[in-house]
Amino acid sequence: MPGTDIPAWLIEIPGMAAVLFIILAGVVVAVLATLFVVDLAQRKNAIRHNYPLIGRMRNVLIHLGTFLRQYLFAMDREERPFNRAQRDAVDQASRLCDNTVAFGSTRPVEVEGAILFANAAFASLSEQAKTAAPLVIGPHCRLPYPATSFFNISAMSYGAISKPAVLALSNGAAQAGCWLNTGEGGLAPYHLAGGCDIVFQIGTAKYGVRDGKGGLDMERLKEVAGHDQVRMIEVKLAQGAKPGKGGILPGEKVTEEIAAIRGIPAGHDSISPNRHLEIATVSDLLDFMARIREATGKPVGFKTVIGDPAWLDELCNEARKRPDDAPDFITVDSGDGGSGAAPQPLMDYVGLLIREGLPLTVDALQRAQLRDRVKVIASGKLITASPVAWALAAGADFVNSARGFMFALGCIQAMRCHLNTCPTGVTTHNKRRQAALDPTDKAVRVANYVSTIRDEVGIIAHSCGVPDPRQLERRHIRVTTETGRTVAFDSLFPEQAE
Repeated sequence: MPGTDIPAWLIEIPGMAAVLFIILAGVVVAVLATLFVVDLAQRKNAIRHNYPLIGRMRNVLIHLGTFLRQYLFAMDREERPFNRAQRDAVDQASRLCDNTVAFGSTRPVEVEGAILFANAAFASLSEQAKTAAPLVIGPHCRLPYPATSFFNISAMSYGAISKPAVLALSNGAAQAGCWLNTGEGGLAPYHLAGGCDIVFQIGTAKYGVRDGKGGLDMERLKEVAGHDQVRMIEVKLAQGAKPGKGGILPGEKVTEEIAAIRGIPAGHDSISPNRHLEIATVSDLLDFMARIREATGKPVGFKTVIGDPAWLDELCNEARKRPDDAPDFITVDSGDGGSGAAPQPLMDYVGLLIREGLPLTVDALQRAQLRDRVKVIASGKLITASPVAWALAAGADFVNSARGFMFALGCIQAMRCHLNTCPTGVTTHNKRRQAALDPTDKAVRVANYVSTIRDEVGIIAHSCGVPDPRQLERRHIRVTTETGRTVAFDSLFPEQAE
C-alpha cells in the first residue's frame, strides 16, 4: 500500500538468497572437487580412477539394478559371453564375500543341456575333507613338475594384457600356489616377478624364442627354460578364440619393450602364422615336442581346440607307437571364444565346445592306455566353481581360466580388449589407464579367487559324497534333456576301459 514501509529484512531476502546460493554452489563444487581428487588418487576401483565422479554412477546403477531388473529386459543370466551372475560370482570370490543367496536359484536348470550334480544321500562330513593331492606332470622327464593346484591361470600374453595385470597375476599365483601360463607373447620379467610357477607357451610365431626367420631358436628356448620357475612348455596349436588362426596384436600395442621380448619390430601389427610351419602331421607334432623335451628336460604338451574326433585316435595311435615321445599333457580349449580377439566366424562356428571336446579327449587317451602318461587340462569359460567341478568329473586333471582372472583383476566386460582402450587397465598400454590397476591389491584378489574356487569345488565334492575334488566322476553329473528329464553324463560319454 502507498506509504507503507517495507521491512528491511524483506528487502534483503533476494540478496540473502543469492549469497546462500553462492555458498551452496561453492560447497557442492568443493565436494565434487574433493571426490574427483579422491577418485583419481585411489587405485582400488579402476573405473573410478579412470572416470572420476562419473565412475561412481556405475556402482549406484548396479545397486539399483537389483531392484529394477524385474521391470527391465536384461536379467542377471541373459547377458553373453558372461552374464552378470557369473561376473558377480567371480568378483565376490576375489573379495572373499559371502556367496549365500536367498529365494531360490535364477539359473535356468530346466533347459536342455543344463548340468546338475547328483548329491549323495549321505554327504561327506566337512572334517573328512581332503586337499587335492599334487599330480606329477611328465614323470619321465629329467625335471618333472609336481603341480599342486587343480585350478590355474590360463594363457594371456604380455602385450595382450598390461604390465600391472601381469604383475598382479604373477604375485597372486605365487600367493595361491598355482601356475601362470605366459601366453604366446614370450617370457616377460613381470611373469617372473612374483616367484610363481610358469608354463611357457610357444605359439606359431615362436615369440621370445624365434630365430631370424621365425623358426624355433633352441638356444633361446634353453635360456628361457633355464629359469627354475619355468616348469612346463606348452606348444599352442589352437585356442578357443581362433582355432586355425594365429594371434593378433595391433601395432599400437606393440611397444618397444614388447617388441624386444617377442623379437619383432615395434609399432607393427603382430600377426602369427595360422599354424606351426614345422608341424603338418601328428608325427611332426611328436617330433617337435620330443626335441623340446630333450633340450629342456621339462614336461612338454600342447594346447588345441578339438575338431574332428578321429584326429584324437590318430594322435593316440601314433603316441602308442612312440611312447617316449607322447605329450606329457594336453590342454583342451573350447571352441566358443576366449580372451583373444578374433574374426567372428571363428568365434561363432569353429571348433567343438569343451563339453564335448574334453570327454572325447579323455576317452581317446583311455582307449589307447595313455591316460596315466598324459595329463589333461581343461580350458574355456570355466570361471566359477560348478563348471570347474564338472570338468574334473568329466576327466580333467587340471582346469585353466583366463577370463575368470581378468574379472578378478577388475575387468567389466567392456569388450575393448583389442583397441587399447580398456577402461580398467587390464588390456591397455595407456599409462594413465594402467594406473588404475594396483598390482599389489589385485594380487590379493587373484589369490582369493583361486582359494575360493578350490573351496567351493570341495563343497560340491562333499555334496556328491567324495572327500577330494579329484574323486568326482561322470556318474556324479546329470544332464537335462529336451524332455526336461535328466540323464547320467556317463551314459552320454561312457567311461572307457583300458
